[in-house]
Amino acid sequence: MKNNSFKLTKFACYTAYFTMSSIFSLPPLLFATLQDMYGISYTLLGTLVLTNFCTQLTIDLIFTVFTKYFNVKKVVRIMPLITSAGMLIYAVVPRFMPQYAYAGLLIGTILFSVSAGLSEVLLSPVIAAIPSDNPQKDMSMLHSLYAFGVFTVVVISTLFLRFFGSANWFYLTLFWTALPIIAAIMFMLSPMPEMDVTSNNEGTKGTKRRTLAMALCVGCIFFGSCAENAMSNWISSFMENALQIDKTIGDILGMAMFAILLGTARISYAKFGKNIIRTLTVGMACAACCYLIAGLSTNVIFAFIACILTGLFTAMLWPGTLIMMEENVPGVGVAAYAFMAAGGDFGASLAPQLLGIVVDNVAVSNVAARISTQTNLSPEQIGLKAGMLVTAIFPIIGFALLIYIAKYFKKSRTSDGK
Repeated sequence: MKNNSFKLTKFACYTAYFTMSSIFSLPPLLFATLQDMYGISYTLLGTLVLTNFCTQLTIDLIFTVFTKYFNVKKVVRIMPLITSAGMLIYAVVPRFMPQYAYAGLLIGTILFSVSAGLSEVLLSPVIAAIPSDNPQKDMSMLHSLYAFGVFTVVVISTLFLRFFGSANWFYLTLFWTALPIIAAIMFMLSPMPEMDVTSNNEGTKGTKRRTLAMALCVGCIFFGSCAENAMSNWISSFMENALQIDKTIGDILGMAMFAILLGTARISYAKFGKNIIRTLTVGMACAACCYLIAGLSTNVIFAFIACILTGLFTAMLWPGTLIMMEENVPGVGVAAYAFMAAGGDFGASLAPQLLGIVVDNVAVSNVAARISTQTNLSPEQIGLKAGMLVTAIFPIIGFALLIYIAKYFKKSRTSDGK
């Protein structure tokens, strides 16, 4: 089938990935509203975040082992409808049955997290299976749309809540609920490419080499996801509490600009990028520098810029690792993408949680109290900066891993050429 036959399919994937950003971006923007209106505690709100990532990780692991038992084409087509169903329950139950508000939020979170997990597992292999003159461009474009989706959701939602009031959050959620239906209709009307749901066998030697190559790629996407998501989850709080920047300014100039740089870098690689391993290596190194600057600098402007630039340098760490896998690991199928998504989701849940633990423990420590008396920083600010410094370990290890990966794949290609 010609490339043109899959234009609508590709656009449907892009639309689905764009709308998926509402799953991650909208709930945190509503947490303060939900707490005020329904008396939901911080612990229960945190449980919703944990439920989101754990559900996605579960879906990743299920597809890693049981891919061949699913009709992938049908799952892709109904996936956006699951998103809409989850968002609808998330909005409707608290609105009309406030006594069951948290139950509705929890059920809705589980449902749209299932869809988010499916999106991560299936949309990348669908794009990879579509005939293309430049598959790297298509993959980078897919992941860039998530970043631009985050920017869109943050800006529109922030402006809506500011002008129409947080009490009308229900209508805002209904708006984002309708968008995935568009993607579902597009999938229903478009052909689906053939996808390998298993893996090719290459004998014992080939299998061992392929297993090690996959393990290296999973490690890379894990550390890359840690580097990206620790900052994306904490940038708003860090700017407001550690840098003392107004929340609205911090969200728009911080969180939104982070997402813009994330998307711009992915678009740029789609158009100009070539050497993906070098791109990943430079990205890891620069991301580590950004975390160190954010944690060590006493200059607000330098720390502010470092936080934002992390979006630029971590942009390719997730999609770029998928590209690296496609280029260097033979016979990858849907199960391989599920395995990679599991590594990425594990990093996305672990790193922000670790940063939070560091902040809480350092802020109440005697060391922070002593430093606070010697500086203009509060114990909370010291805790947040310590969290940034500890989180820098992820891109540092990722950088070292990529140095090894570059040598390993170069050696593998030389061996294959003999």
